[in-house]
Amino acid sequence: MNAVDTRAARVPPVTVRPAAGRSVTWLAIRQVRRSAGIVILLMAGTSAMVASTYAGTVGDAMDSASLAALAENPAIRTLFGEPVALHSAGGFTVWRTGTVLAVLVGVWALLASTRVTRGEEDAGHWDLLLAGRISLSSTVMRHAGVVATVPMLAGLATTAALTAAGTPATGALPHGAGVALVGVFFAAAGTLAAQILPTRSAASGATVALVGAGLLNRMVGDGVDAFGWLRWLSPFGLIALSRPYEANRILPLAVLALAAFALLAAIPATTGDRDLRGGWLAPRTGRAPRAALLGSIPAFAIRRLLCPLTGWALGIGAYYLLIGLLAVSMTDFLADNRQFADLATQAGFAGLGSVEGYAAAMFGLLAIPVGIFTAVRMAATVDDETNRRLTPLYAQPVTRLVLLAAEAAVTVSGAVILTAAAGLVTWTGASTVGAPLGVDAALAGAFNVLPVAGLCVGAAIFAVGWLPRAVALIGSLPAAGGFLLQVIVDSTGTPDWMGTVSPFAHLASVPDVAPNWPGTTGMLLTATALATLGVLGYQHRDLRG
Repeated sequence: MNAVDTRAARVPPVTVRPAAGRSVTWLAIRQVRRSAGIVILLMAGTSAMVASTYAGTVGDAMDSASLAALAENPAIRTLFGEPVALHSAGGFTVWRTGTVLAVLVGVWALLASTRVTRGEEDAGHWDLLLAGRISLSSTVMRHAGVVATVPMLAGLATTAALTAAGTPATGALPHGAGVALVGVFFAAAGTLAAQILPTRSAASGATVALVGAGLLNRMVGDGVDAFGWLRWLSPFGLIALSRPYEANRILPLAVLALAAFALLAAIPATTGDRDLRGGWLAPRTGRAPRAALLGSIPAFAIRRLLCPLTGWALGIGAYYLLIGLLAVSMTDFLADNRQFADLATQAGFAGLGSVEGYAAAMFGLLAIPVGIFTAVRMAATVDDETNRRLTPLYAQPVTRLVLLAAEAAVTVSGAVILTAAAGLVTWTGASTVGAPLGVDAALAGAFNVLPVAGLCVGAAIFAVGWLPRAVALIGSLPAAGGFLLQVIVDSTGTPDWMGTVSPFAHLASVPDVAPNWPGTTGMLLTATALATLGVLGYQHRDLRG
């Protein structure tokens, strides 16, 4: 009788072949390469155009007394940042475009990081991948590394563009490094949030809130000397403290780099002990059922909107309350300094010398967050479709068109609520400081941007039908892309006809002047046409998943 060896067989250690790891990296590169190329070109191109046209648009228009008056005005510092080295093309470019480009690369990085990590994981695209020898931690880190590399390339491109435009490399380098580090910071923050929170939408929302908090800290720190220390707590404040083209300080950039790479280093610790498609902050189990707003498709759409709408309303409300509180300070300053009023007009902010003109210019910016809000909400619908959260609804005797119509209608209603909230808090702030801005004028100025938000909804629905992987990007183009185009046209010698492509060129300065009804009608008709095309595509394409 033969003896049976009951000893367990020795299992060889699991190793990851270098080729497998490289394949995961190339997968991440393929997922972000197109949008990354657009971001890099926008950042480098915008910086180069503003710097190269500085002499023709601003030149020697500002003397030392004017610069001193500009730097001392708290309203200017709060809204646009502390003016530094405006006598040079590089300093003016940083002041004019630095914060805008930093927000652009930061928002791209956080959305890309949550999409290619948690979005792909929740969609089930990583199931077979992680069944092999590639660990979850390795996969996440490789994707995070690719996303974090894009801001670095964008920073290098911005530095090269500014140097090629004739600005000193000693100022271009800290500016490019600062913008790059902001992108790395939010790429790491988005990836980390995607490991901690239970869904992609929650991770994206939390990181967008971090962007808003960082901007608010920078604004308060720049505007109020007693709270200047707040800038050390904000990525945007830290790049402002580096003062490119003047002091070229390294310490704030070192702090930002330390924070960014600390977040990156914390990511592996959050992936090791969590389940696939799970998070450290998993939803509570065993709680009582919450059946509110589940009785119909429109009610369900409202339920899904309530939490994100509350977060967006708080962020927009805080900003526009500050806008109202600064109304008197800003208008008095520009009324006493016509030189800067003329420069503001060249930059696309005409009429800042009066309270209603100031409100109109600031309400023009409202189209950007409201438009992005609508695009993100429509993208969330496709995300839920991809992740099969809507499968029980699709199995019911309800057409997909009804679901899409309900989401679109609720999203538009959310945009109306956000604009109304912005108008009311602006009026509240202006009334507090005694500015002559009526509530009807404030609401009219806020509602004036709704056609741009409508264009964003139409573009997003078009993408839902034909390009479902790019809903957020395409839906945001009328607002974010249109504003960036307007900045380029206003700040450079670009032919005026190019500006007519931007929706902002067709917005009147309400409440300073009457609405542009033909322009409003044209934008709404365009939005309707885009939405109709999107519906046709949606009805004929397969479900994602």
